[in-house]
Amino acid sequence: MTFRTALITGASRGLGRALATALSDRGWRLVVDARDPARLDAAIAGLERTTAVAGDVADPQHRAALAEAIGPRLDLLVNNASELGPSPLPALADLHPDDLRHVLDVNVVAPLALVQAALPALRAAGGTVLDISSDAAVEAYAGWGGYGAGKAALDQLTAVLAVENPDLRIYAVDPGDMATEMHQAAFPGEDISDRPAPETVVPALLALLDGSLPSGRYRAAELVPAEASR
Repeated sequence: MTFRTALITGASRGLGRALATALSDRGWRLVVDARDPARLDAAIAGLERTTAVAGDVADPQHRAALAEAIGPRLDLLVNNASELGPSPLPALADLHPDDLRHVLDVNVVAPLALVQAALPALRAAGGTVLDISSDAAVEAYAGWGGYGAGKAALDQLTAVLAVENPDLRIYAVDPGDMATEMHQAAFPGEDISDRPAPETVVPALLALLDGSLPSGRYRAAELVPAEASR
């Protein structure tokens, strides 16, 4: 039996973990990564057909290991791993260039490099690229300048890749606010429990994968199946 294969970065927690679980339940073969090996192993415990490759997506050797693990065909690449930057979030006037450089390495350079590495396998499968964006890419929020700039750049890369690869579906998706560790780091000491759980966003992503929408940028709130929103 041939299983559809997905590569999901940042799969040890949050939206990456929730999507990995959902795709595994659907019978997909998964290759997943995260920086913390122990957390990654714990996240995928019980998931069948799942290969964990721990490492930092900003590391070229790690990206090469991921490309090797996926094999000759890749149905889905999910660029989910993200770097917020310093916490508490500084104003742009106080953002150190080295911190901005790291944010861009993780949020912009690494996703493009992974697409480049996986492109032959994606083309072999007529696959899909799903880049996780943010409303900070299009809105001006104080303190979010570095992260927002990275996500805005990712949106543009996604749009150009879609034009250059019309045989693939290439999406940027803004998942909306979620109760995740990264979002908590943006608001240290505050209660963010009112934000939706990452699992609530998964139906929208699955609807996008199951549907036939053209490549482009979408908001998860616009993609939720009608029955899931009732």
